[in-house]
Amino acid sequence: MMTETMQLESFQLSLCDIVDVDLENLHALSLSVRWPHRTKDWQMLRENGHGIVARDAIGRVFASAMWFPYAPDFATLGMVITSPRLQTHGAARWLMNHAMRQIGTRPLRLNATHAARRLYQSLGFKIEKTVYQRQGTVIPYVAPDVPHDAVLRDVTPAHLADLVKLDHQAFGARRTALFTHLLSVSKGMALLRDGEIAAFSLSRQFGRGTLIGPVVAADDRDAIAVIHPLIAAHVGQFLRIDTRQDTGAFADFLAQSGLPVFDTVTSMSLGGDWLDASPTQALKTYALVTQALS
Repeated sequence: MMTETMQLESFQLSLCDIVDVDLENLHALSLSVRWPHRTKDWQMLRENGHGIVARDAIGRVFASAMWFPYAPDFATLGMVITSPRLQTHGAARWLMNHAMRQIGTRPLRLNATHAARRLYQSLGFKIEKTVYQRQGTVIPYVAPDVPHDAVLRDVTPAHLADLVKLDHQAFGARRTALFTHLLSVSKGMALLRDGEIAAFSLSRQFGRGTLIGPVVAADDRDAIAVIHPLIAAHVGQFLRIDTRQDTGAFADFLAQSGLPVFDTVTSMSLGGDWLDASPTQALKTYALVTQALS
C-alpha cells in the first residue's frame, strides 16, 4: 500500500500502483505532453511492466513512471511523464526516487527526452547514444535485392524461440514474455540463411499509425531486406521507426522511404555501459520495440 504524498499548490498528490488507474486517465496524461500513446498502447505496457502514478483526491493523474524487468540484473525505465502543471515543482524527481527504491540495485537503461536528460544525469545515469525517431507518410522506394544467399519468410508464432534468441544476442537480455505478446499483435519478416533466421523485423499498430520494431540484423543490408516489405505495405500511410542508426545505408533507406528524423531522445544507463558492452557482437538492434521498452 503506497502512502507517500506530495503537496502541490492547493491540493495533495498521492502515489498508487499503475494497475489501479483507469486507462483513460493514463491516456489523458500522455495527451497532456503530446505523446501519441493510445489506451491500447498503455494497456500493452502495463501487461509487460510495473509502474506508479501520482494522482489527486478525485483521481486525476498528474505523473507516471514505469519499469520493465527483463532479468534479475537488468530493467528498462520508461513512460516517465509529468503533466505541464507539475514540471517545475519537482514531481519527476519525487516519482523517480520512489520508482528507483522499488527497483532496487538492478542496473537500468532508459531513453530520455531533452527536458528530462538533466534530471537523469543528476540521478547518476550516463549518456550512451542517440535514438532517432523517424516518421512520416511512406513514399514508394525500391530497396536493394534480397541477398542472394538468403530468403524472406513471414514471421509466425512458431518463430518465437528463434526471435527471442536473436534479440537476446542484440539486446542483452532474454525477453520471452514480451515477444510472446508482440507476436500476437504484430506482422513481421524473417531473413533465413541455410534454414536459420539471421534477421527479423516486426510491425504493429501504435500511436498515430504503424510502428516498425524491433528489428535485429547483422548489417544494413539484412536490416533493409527485412523492413522493406513492411514499409512497402504502408505506402501512403503513417509509419514510425525508432533507431540508433544515423548514417549509412539503413538510415538513407528510411529517409528515401519518406521517414525523416522527427525527434531524438538519449539512451542512458545506470550500472553499466549496456550499448557498448559487446562492440564485436554479430547482431545489433536496428529498431527499438518502443522507447520505453527499448
